[in-house]
Formats: sequence, C-alpha cells, structure tokens
Amino acid sequence: MKISNFYLGQKKIFIIAEVGNNHNGSVDLALEMVDAAHDAGADCVKFQMRNMLSVYRKKSLAKQGEDLGTEYVLDLLERFQLSEHEHRRVAKYCDEKGIMFMCTPWDLDSIVTLEALDVKAYKVASADLTNLPLIESLIFTKKPLILSTGMSSVEEIQITVDFLNARSAEFALLHCNSTYPAPFHDINLNWIKKLSDIHPLIGYSGHERGIAVTLAAVGLGAKVIERHFTFDRSMEGPDHAASLEPAEFKMLVSGIREIEEALGDGLKRTVSQGEMINRENLSKSLVASKNLAKGTIIESQHLSVLSPGQGLSAQNYEKLLGRTVKRDMLEEDYFYPSDLQDTIIEPKNYKFNRPWGVPVRYHDFEEYNSKIRPDVFEFHLSYSDLDLNIDEFLTGKYGCGFVVHAPELFAGSHLMDLASPDEEYRQYSIIETQRVIEITRALKKYFPVTERPMIVANIGGFTMDELLPPDQLVNYYERFADSLCLLDMEGVELIPQTMAPFPWHFGGQRYQNLFVHAEECRYWCDKLNLRMCFDISHSRLMSNHFDVDFYESAEKIAPITAHLHLGDASGVNGEGLQIGDGDLDFKRLASILDKHCPEASFIPEIWQGHKNGGEGFWVALERLEEII
Repeated sequence: MKISNFYLGQKKIFIIAEVGNNHNGSVDLALEMVDAAHDAGADCVKFQMRNMLSVYRKKSLAKQGEDLGTEYVLDLLERFQLSEHEHRRVAKYCDEKGIMFMCTPWDLDSIVTLEALDVKAYKVASADLTNLPLIESLIFTKKPLILSTGMSSVEEIQITVDFLNARSAEFALLHCNSTYPAPFHDINLNWIKKLSDIHPLIGYSGHERGIAVTLAAVGLGAKVIERHFTFDRSMEGPDHAASLEPAEFKMLVSGIREIEEALGDGLKRTVSQGEMINRENLSKSLVASKNLAKGTIIESQHLSVLSPGQGLSAQNYEKLLGRTVKRDMLEEDYFYPSDLQDTIIEPKNYKFNRPWGVPVRYHDFEEYNSKIRPDVFEFHLSYSDLDLNIDEFLTGKYGCGFVVHAPELFAGSHLMDLASPDEEYRQYSIIETQRVIEITRALKKYFPVTERPMIVANIGGFTMDELLPPDQLVNYYERFADSLCLLDMEGVELIPQTMAPFPWHFGGQRYQNLFVHAEECRYWCDKLNLRMCFDISHSRLMSNHFDVDFYESAEKIAPITAHLHLGDASGVNGEGLQIGDGDLDFKRLASILDKHCPEASFIPEIWQGHKNGGEGFWVALERLEEII
C-alpha cells in the first residue's frame, strides 16, 4: 500500500507520531510538536478533527445527566480543539518540514474539511472501527486507510474487514489496546500474528508505558507503528499519560530502524562478512600433520585439525581421504577447497591494456615474483610490518613498480584516523602514517622504476553507532587536510581509497563517513589536490546502500583515479567477491575506466585471494582478461 511516496509493508516501518489533541488547543504548540516529531525521525505526524455537533448528542453536549467519564472527556475535547484554519496552517507547515500530515476525522463534516487539505491517507480511530457509514465515506475518497482495532471483538474486526474488502479498499489494521495507559497484561501482543491472518498488512498502535512493547511489535511483523506524542506526560488531557516525550520517541524510532536492519528477509541463513572474518580467525582447518610429497595418497594420519580457519573446513575430512596431494606440503600447511578438485589453478602471463599487479606481503613477495611478471606489486602492510627489516625479504633491484597499502590498524588496536576529533588520537595516527611514508621511501631503492610511489590509505572518519549528519562532515575533512599539512610526503603520494559505508575491521562493523560518496570525493580531491584509489567493491556497496547509480558514480570518480582495486560486490556487505560472483557489470565499468583513467594501475582485491599461493588472484586475473 502506498501513501504518498511511502510504501507500507516493505522493509521500512511507517512511524506515526500521534499528536491527536496533545497540543491542548494551541496551534503554536502544535507547530512545535511537528518540529519535535520531525527531529525524532517520525515519518508522519497525526492530528484529530471533530465537529462536536456532528459527533455527540445535543443532550450529551449539554451535559444533561451524562456519566462523569463522558462529561470529563467532553470538557477536554471542547477546550482542546484546533480550528479548520489552524489545521490548514499545521498541514502547510508539515509540508514545509518534509513530514507527512495525517488526521483522524471523527465525523463526515471533518472528512469534507480534510479533503480540502489534500491529506494523503486517513486514520480511523478504534472507536470508529464499527462505524461503517463513516468508513464508507472514507472509502469514497479513494485514499488509503489505517484502522485501529482497539475496543473491538474479533467478530467486529472481521465484519469491518469484509466490508473494506468488498469495496476494494486499500487499508492496514493496527493491533491496539485502547486503555490510556494500557496495562502490559492486557496488551496481548501475540494477537498480531492472528490479526495478520485476518489481513496481511498490520501494525501496532501502542498506549503502554515505555517503548519495549512497541519494539517487540516490530519484531512480530508490524509494518506501521503509531504512538502518542507529547512534550510533557503530566499535562492536562486524555492522552498525555499514555504518550512518549520527544527523547523517548527518538529512542523508539532509532530502535525500530535498527530492528528493520536486523530482521533481514528470513529466507536463508548466510555467513555474513563479519562472521567470515571471525571464522577465519577463530575456527579450525584441515592441515597436513607432517610433510607430504606431491602424489601422496591422503590417509587419516596425514590430517590434523588446527586453528585458524583459513583452510578447508574439517567437515571435509572424509572427502579428502583417498585423494592425491597436488603439491609438496610442509607440516601444518592448509588444505584448500581446490584440493577436492581434479584441476590445478596456476598463474600465467596475463595481458592487459593498463598496468596490473597483485597484492603481496613482505614474506610472500619472492614467491609471487617467481611466478608472474606484473607491472606493479602492492605491498599490504600490517602494523607489525612497520618494525621489520626490509632487507631480510627483498634483495637487489626489481624491474617493476610498487604501491604501498598503509595499515588500517596500528599497534594498540588503534585504527588509522587522520580526521579524528580526538586530537591525541589523530596525532598518533599522523606519527604512524609518517612511519609508513618513511618505509615507502625505503622501498624505492628496490623498485627504482617508481619515482613517486602511491600510498593507499583508509584515512579514517569512522563512527561506532551511526553515520555522521552531513553538516559535521566538513569538520572531519578539514582535520584530514590539516593532517596532510603535518605529514612530510616528499617523494610519495597519499591516495585515499573510496570506502563502503559499513567497513569491516577485524570482525566488527563501523560506520564510514569520508570518501564514500562520489560527489564528496571529487570536491575534496580537487580542493586538496589529491588523487584516489578507486575501490570498485567498496563503491558498489555504497551505491547499493544509498540506492544511487554505481556507473554514474564511476563516471565522477574515474577522472581522479590513480589506482584501482578490482573486486566484485553484492548487497551492502558482500565485499571483495570473486570477479563474476557479484552484481557488477565489468564490461560497462571498463569502458568508463578506459575513457577517464586509462593509465591507472590495478590489482585484484579478492577476499582471501592469497590463499593457496594466490589462487583467488589467478582466477580473478583470468576472468578479467576475458572481460576487459
């Protein structure tokens, strides 16, 4: 069901801040509440409209012998109403603020008034769920309806649902207990599941204290949430006591948005990117229990199960038995999935129309250098590598170029952050980055072809709990600019890489705020005279999350690109997938890159591509040869 530009029933929950009559008859207070609801993150702010003469008996309005409860409610409603003009003013203000205005009409005259305000949908109060004449008039407007089911029996709910279905109305049903505030033992939240059998699009209108029950309703399938909203629960009025104050409502909205993300589609169980990282570090693998010569027939005494989990899972123990060892193996060498196959993937002489290479560490550089002749090697440094003697790993001079990838993590679990608002933290990052620069200069003697080596860096700007609001980003970029001024970069070039919005750092996820969006990359690279490492996988995850066109973003980033990381991607967390295993169109991407950055070098950056002697890289390069 669509209300304006909002599709009810999909992943995002429709959240209504029900002001009702909690403005207590003050239009100024009503406007302030619109501001507060908008700031809290509500999708809609809702009011109520009554023509008292159309709703109540004349005798009741005259208070001729009515029960004390009715008399009390009538007194409040008569005092706490907004006029038609004031409702119009509130509706206009909602439009200006960018929050949906909705109103509950309690009578036919109010429907006519609200139709003139062009409301996008109507809410039917629990008290009117059985008022079929009113509902039929609302159906005639052809606007979507949201109906609360408090005060009604199952039979009454079913009659109204049948009435709506017979007239092809679009509607949602809200489970509700119409007590103010509602006792927890009366809410019967599990009824939501039964209500969804009566009608598929359901929600929850809560009147209880706190937010826990409402959050649970989302977990049970509610797609619409309505809670009363007030500035002060102690104010006079029938609904204040069952309302949430602004800070509580904001917490509710935040909790709902977190649950939306956490619910998933429920269709399958997949190992997430963070779990993959932790599995690699914490689980176990099948390894050789002793040195094994190529051609050995594998028996049980040849196998051990040891951590970390970077090789073949121990579930494949029996599958390995009887197979032939394809390579000479040292004790505790990993077995890999390819050991269960009959073919062996070997590197070859690859040909591309731009400089290409592979990522390496100091310890495996010579192994790779003996197998392939790339244009560049990209040295991925860890914080421990900063203390190593390079001469122990490299000898003489090499005829190819090189790139350095700065560590993301420094000693003491210190993530590199050249933009941190914590000045001590930022200064430490500057010191460690300077060490990376000195090492890069030292590497030049081994690779004289490279006059000004590039240093790929994740420059920081991380947050733990949520993405930064746009108005704070400038300060972060300016701190990064200041960090650049404090670094001695003579003879090297620092190139930030494009980032995904949810980077993974050693099994935990953070929020990335800088060098994520293409427009920001272009602006700040121009301003700071920088070029970039275009990480294709990262940027695809960005486009998936923010629902922007990846190839349009690529057109903006490619002209400022000095170096490329090529990997496939899927969803918002499927990072560094093998080429062809994600949703990227590499032929289309190649035409953009050839047009805007034909000289930019690249490496395949494939998750765990280095395993089994670089097997993942050889597969990627072979596939890229065919595509680009």
